[in-house]
Amino acid sequence: MKSLRKELWFEVPTRRAFVNITPQVEKALQESGIKEGLCLVNAMHITASVYINDDEQGLLADYEDWLEGLAPHEPISRYRHNQTGEDNGDAHLKRQVMGREVVVAITEGRLDFGPWEQIFYGEFDGRRRKRVLVKIIGE
Repeated sequence: MKSLRKELWFEVPTRRAFVNITPQVEKALQESGIKEGLCLVNAMHITASVYINDDEQGLLADYEDWLEGLAPHEPISRYRHNQTGEDNGDAHLKRQVMGREVVVAITEGRLDFGPWEQIFYGEFDGRRRKRVLVKIIGE
């Protein structure tokens, strides 16, 4: 069995953003030479997410509105976590909802997606460098 471990680094200029990282993951898969296996992609920070969905601007705006409705950033005093001097209590909750990781099957050297599926990095407390781990295993 072969494996590849790669880190993708992001520093979004805004507090929140959704970044389609499918091309970077596909590039890592090509580098691995693996034709059959599994690809794990996970956010290595507790205020960021990796998830799969459609790359459609209306949907991305809906996520922003929906998540802000579930866990609004302000007032920051509403979160006990922020009593530690942080202002990102909402980001932790948004990450919990959107998830930490995805696993995608690799078939014939390609990510085995359903229609419209893409891998996204969700940032909920940006403006600093964070990383995503890509771990590919297989034959």
